[in-house]
Amino acid sequence: MIRHLLRDDDLTTDEQLAILDLADAMKADPFGQRPLAGPRSVAVLFDKASTRTRVSFEVGIAQLGGNPLIIESGASQLGRGETIGDTARVLSRYVDAIVWRTGDQSRIAELAAGSSVPVVNALTDQFHPCQVLADLQTVRERFGRLAGLTLSYFGDGANNMAHSLLLGGATGGLHVRVCSPSGFTPDPGVLQDAKNRAADTGGSAELVAHPQAAADGADVLVTDTWVSMGQEHDGLDRTAAFRPLQVNAVLLARAAANAIVLHCLPAHRGHEITDEVLDGPASAVWDEAENRLHAQKALLTWLLRR
Repeated sequence: MIRHLLRDDDLTTDEQLAILDLADAMKADPFGQRPLAGPRSVAVLFDKASTRTRVSFEVGIAQLGGNPLIIESGASQLGRGETIGDTARVLSRYVDAIVWRTGDQSRIAELAAGSSVPVVNALTDQFHPCQVLADLQTVRERFGRLAGLTLSYFGDGANNMAHSLLLGGATGGLHVRVCSPSGFTPDPGVLQDAKNRAADTGGSAELVAHPQAAADGADVLVTDTWVSMGQEHDGLDRTAAFRPLQVNAVLLARAAANAIVLHCLPAHRGHEITDEVLDGPASAVWDEAENRLHAQKALLTWLLRR
């Protein structure tokens, strides 16, 4: 059966752990496994701008022995009105996997429905599972485990990072807290899915109204830009609402003594996070960015082996 990764809870706890173990092995030996030798090709489609996703997939596919086909969707027939289903059927005849960074989740679901090769969500408006795999790899590197740790997210609870941290964190047995202003809370269905998964893994998923309470004793503090791609001109004033959620030295001081800080980048310094924290000793952001490469290589390898 063809497996896809469209959202974080497409993986069971055991499957998530297997991918993270493989990511650690690939980080230790970057060229030790070459499932794409041939070279076999992977199509990597972009509807949105990217730095880390594009570079990490392109480099990772090459390290796996494959040929990365980077396709700007606007310059393809997909951008000129060819249906997503037809595109999926055609690409499946050429490549061994398809990676897509797009808008609404329904688009990548439609692609997967028409594809006969694995499809990977490289970011949609609702989920960002590749980033959260890298986040979880980073947390394991620092703490040696996932289960039982507390991860607190500060920012837009309705965005893709909050949703994926809820689902991916709950799958890993983490206690996930989401702190967001009124009007920016997670999708209720996603939150309930995270709670259901947490009930099986011993983790938890909850909304916490006050940033101080969300930070208290947390092992991991996570933030993200206050304005996601595509929201730049929606007319909403996020600065006033989100300013109390800034990850700064005062908030970090309430966390556990050995707490780490994550940010998926790009960072708007002085807004959601201060220079003092982003560049400080608690920051694991640069390891997190590197781990996109290793986690995505492991994910592709795992999917291809299914």
